[in-house]
Amino acid sequence: MNPDLRVWLPVLFFILGLLALILEVFILPGFGVSGVVGIILIGWGIVILSVDFAQTTMSLTIAIISTLFIFVIGLKISSKYGFWQKIILGTKQMNNTGYSASAPDLIDYLGKKGIAITPLRPSGIADVSGSRLDVITSGEYITAGTPITVIRVEGVRVIVKVDEEIFTPKQDN
Repeated sequence: MNPDLRVWLPVLFFILGLLALILEVFILPGFGVSGVVGIILIGWGIVILSVDFAQTTMSLTIAIISTLFIFVIGLKISSKYGFWQKIILGTKQMNNTGYSASAPDLIDYLGKKGIAITPLRPSGIADVSGSRLDVITSGEYITAGTPITVIRVEGVRVIVKVDEEIFTPKQDN
């Protein structure tokens, strides 16, 4: 093997491994494919640079096992001293203590009729039974001034559709 290539190939593997790890962390978080490839490239770069393959492989194996052992011990110690309780939310947000995801009075608008004040594309403002509400359609566009009916209430979302009984679309002649 060319002496220059013997020096630069491990460096190339190491840099490509670092780039793959950076790619995994910042750009493609997910299944860890690029992270595993990065670790393999870094390890391969170290092995190629080594003088004795067996000694380098043994050193890398000891390093990996030591890292896993220290990680497990660190998890046990941090859970014993309540480290996780300092960084996570430990209380539940219950309805009976005042936490609520939906406005309880919105369900009263179910089946009520109104008028779209702004164009609904698909969200906008409508006047329903004399109240201005933020509403959303099922995806269709509704022009301002069109009669609407509330068909569903999901949490704080009021879903409406065109009131077919009142609305008659303009016919082109």
